Amino acid sequence: MRSTHSRAGVAVLLLLSSIVGVTGAAQAGAPLDPYADHPIHVRPDASPSPVGLSPATIKSVYDFSTSPTAGSGQTIAIVDAYDDPNAEADLAVFNGTYGLPECTTANGCFTKVDQTGGTKYPRTDQGWALEISLDVQWAHAIAPGAKILLVEAKSTKFTDLMAAEDYAKTHAGYVSNSWGAAEFSSETAYDSHFVQPGVSFFVSSGDTGTPAQYPSSSPNVISVGGTTLNFTAGTFTSETGWAGSGGGCSLYESATVAQLNFATYGQVNCAGKRATPDVSLNADPASGVSVYDSFRYRGQKGWWTVGGTSASSPMWAARSADAATTVDATYVYGANITFRDITSGNNGASCLIGYDLVTGRGSWIG
Repeated sequence: MRSTHSRAGVAVLLLLSSIVGVTGAAQAGAPLDPYADHPIHVRPDASPSPVGLSPATIKSVYDFSTSPTAGSGQTIAIVDAYDDPNAEADLAVFNGTYGLPECTTANGCFTKVDQTGGTKYPRTDQGWALEISLDVQWAHAIAPGAKILLVEAKSTKFTDLMAAEDYAKTHAGYVSNSWGAAEFSSETAYDSHFVQPGVSFFVSSGDTGTPAQYPSSSPNVISVGGTTLNFTAGTFTSETGWAGSGGGCSLYESATVAQLNFATYGQVNCAGKRATPDVSLNADPASGVSVYDSFRYRGQKGWWTVGGTSASSPMWAARSADAATTVDATYVYGANITFRDITSGNNGASCLIGYDLVTGRGSWIG
């Protein structure tokens, strides 16, 4: 049936509604409440056995600790949206396959809570369940001695994810966030959620190249970009910048003093604005890691080969837990970490000698 309202009249009504809504939000001082997404990239089809890279391979490439107690005494929080009902059971399969220490509720290693610390878990979502499996399994793989705290937000709205962040930061020393959204003018209002004395915050930089995303662009977090691991006949040969690695100059955030004063910050022409990412690690699905997920994704369950900066963020959080120190901008832009400088690759910007908008300072080795 044809509408009795003219298109012009409808347009005017929509415009007035938009103006009232925006004005009301501005008067209330409320920032936008956007929806976040997870930057996960999955190779097609699940397998009954692992086909992606193993923890042993990743540790060998980066010379990470192989001790089963690495990260002991630390807690890594994983903040994601929606519920993965099989997170603990799938972690057990992952651990059994790769000979990693058990991490269960019973032995005190694994804890799952809702965004306020309770057990009223949100609804399930197949994409986020795979994201959760990735985050939990690879945080444990790199820091098998650390405790894992999974905090599940009830939706992908920023207000819910920030509530989960607030809980996580008061119950863990390292917080990994594999989610983000396009930048928006009121994003700075959320920066305070990423502040807690002695706590290190890590955020995936995104999987669509430039420009920068939020909360990766918050000056209070370590933005983690992505690389590609290259092998010849099974032997690691090089690491290059991944084309999907999120990065760029923030539109609204200023660079930290540590980043601003870093010797090669100026070559990316961010003119005092926050530049992302700060650091990087393997994220290309072509060199993806193995993840076990029994909560059906695309109608399948089993072993997936997964990439994206969704993978690099929890691994950076875990490596930081192994170091048992607060990893912030001062630490990253100082002389505390041995970096592999990634000088080849392009995500819309080019990899450079020193700092760049593809891989930041590079990958942590050793």
